Amino acid sequence: MASLEAAEKPKRSSNAGIEEGKRRRRRMRLITAYGFIAPAMFFFVVFLFIPLIAAVYLSFTSYDLVTAPEWVGLDNYQNLFQDPLFWRGLRNSFIYLIVTPILIVLSIGLAIVVNRKLMGIPIFRTIYYIPAVTSVVAVGMIFEFVFAEPSGLINGLLLSLGLIERPINFLTHPDSTLISIMLVTIWRGIGFYMVIFLAALQAVPEELYEAAAIDGANRFQRHLYVTVPGIRPAIIFVAVISSISALKVFEEIWVMTDGSGGLLDSALTLMFYLYRQGFINLELGYASAIAVVFTIVTLIFSIANLRFLERGTDVR
Repeated sequence: MASLEAAEKPKRSSNAGIEEGKRRRRRMRLITAYGFIAPAMFFFVVFLFIPLIAAVYLSFTSYDLVTAPEWVGLDNYQNLFQDPLFWRGLRNSFIYLIVTPILIVLSIGLAIVVNRKLMGIPIFRTIYYIPAVTSVVAVGMIFEFVFAEPSGLINGLLLSLGLIERPINFLTHPDSTLISIMLVTIWRGIGFYMVIFLAALQAVPEELYEAAAIDGANRFQRHLYVTVPGIRPAIIFVAVISSISALKVFEEIWVMTDGSGGLLDSALTLMFYLYRQGFINLELGYASAIAVVFTIVTLIFSIANLRFLERGTDVR
């Protein structure tokens, strides 16, 4: 009996050592994992979570950077929902969403065009992508010249060809200012989203196109019934991120309207109004209320957009 117990002791100690080694390795893996996560979590907490909490608090106060925040309760929200400029900014922000389907269609078409093994195609891909990496300020200044009247590039060309009798007021007429800026956003975004769709297109099996061609599908039908379903995840991704970008557009409007938001605030969006109230008028409490409402609107729209686009998609 004693010899049996003596034989079991080394076995138990060996098992204990193995378990201890497993626990040590598990702890090391956790430490390593948290070490990689820590920098991202730090930036998330410092630059997103804390400002979000601060914005929610300041939205219930009157604050101008000079005096201490004064609690006003729901006054900012009551004034906000009675503010015609808030509703104009919200309307223009949703109008700006028109750029999303246009960007998707044009980017897919451009990706199909450059997804060919032809001489010089890499050069065209680079040229189309250049606007995406160009400074928004530079792009805005260029298009200020393009849209200028009467001597801008477009007006000068149309006048010289006799197609118009007087210059078109692209950026100085309330009915055309927002549309003109939307055209710039479309021009600047096509190249970026083209790259995403190009990567998705190259993952679609060529055999599917061959099978569709054998079944008698023409070129358009092959793209409609093979390409579009094959790149559906990319379409969902682009739709969500481009919609969010459209809702929070600011730089193009600021540059192309010289910080005014357009004649009669015709190009005023919610993000632009937030900036004006917070950093020009120094009504930080009111601006925080706009930010909170804007965040809620963007979140609801993004979730609804994602649900709608994912309908009928197999996400397994």
